[in-house]
Amino acid sequence: MAKKTAAWYGHDFGLSLRMFITMMLLAALYLAFVVVLWELRVGLPLLIMIIAALAFSQYFFSDSLVMLTTRARVVTPQQAPKLYATVERLSQLADIPVPKIAIMSTRMPNAFTSGRSPKKATITVTQGLLDQLPEQELEAVLAHELTHIKNHDVAVITLASFFAMIAAFIVQQFFFFGLMAEEDRGRRGGQAIMLIWLASLVVWAISYVLIRTLSRYREYAADRGSAILTGHPAYLASALQRINANMSRVPQKDLRQAENFNAFFIFPAVRKDSMMEMFSTHPSLQHRIAHLQKMQEDMEK
Repeated sequence: MAKKTAAWYGHDFGLSLRMFITMMLLAALYLAFVVVLWELRVGLPLLIMIIAALAFSQYFFSDSLVMLTTRARVVTPQQAPKLYATVERLSQLADIPVPKIAIMSTRMPNAFTSGRSPKKATITVTQGLLDQLPEQELEAVLAHELTHIKNHDVAVITLASFFAMIAAFIVQQFFFFGLMAEEDRGRRGGQAIMLIWLASLVVWAISYVLIRTLSRYREYAADRGSAILTGHPAYLASALQRINANMSRVPQKDLRQAENFNAFFIFPAVRKDSMMEMFSTHPSLQHRIAHLQKMQEDMEK
């Protein structure tokens, strides 16, 4: 089934269109933000240099930053021969270069993909995922992650998230900047900082919605890709249900440490009763399962 369906794998016009629209809207939003800063007499050349340097670092060194933050370690084919064999076989079906594989030492069952291009991609799986999923379900999860690479959506979500983080940083540091402005510039300086903070808040809020809308759709697209590559949508459905059931056993400390990477994980690192589900980067488990079950029924016809 996988060989038969792989011919139309990786052509998701809906995802491509959403990525293009999201990036165009974000670009317009950030340009407007720069105009606001210019009108408030913030040093534009210095501002552009700082943002360009940070964006360059994020784009070209995101893999290293992710590995450092998550404490994941890249393993060799000799260290994980079975895992690499599965990824290599699926990569051939997907017609993409074989990515590097890393293992994150945590009991939380999860996986994510990082890297700016298929040639620079890394699939990271947690030790919890390796311990808790049977072989067929693990293969379905790996196929899901390979689809993110095929669709080139990792670089888009990384860049979009980066600029939103800049706006969020300004919002979070509002009181600090406000106090500095009052001391150094007086009332007029405080008003300028307030306007910058309000502009940052608007940028962050709109970016937050756009990024999560794109993130939810890209998960649907990756679920679809996994179903096509493996030929068995039910395997991924079963894997998602198992991950969800086991997530409640993960220590709260581990979940908090992983929350910053929710947009990248195959399943959000939150408990079932968490308020974060209201603002999730992922579709609900029920909707994902329903989509996969529909695909399973269509393939069996």
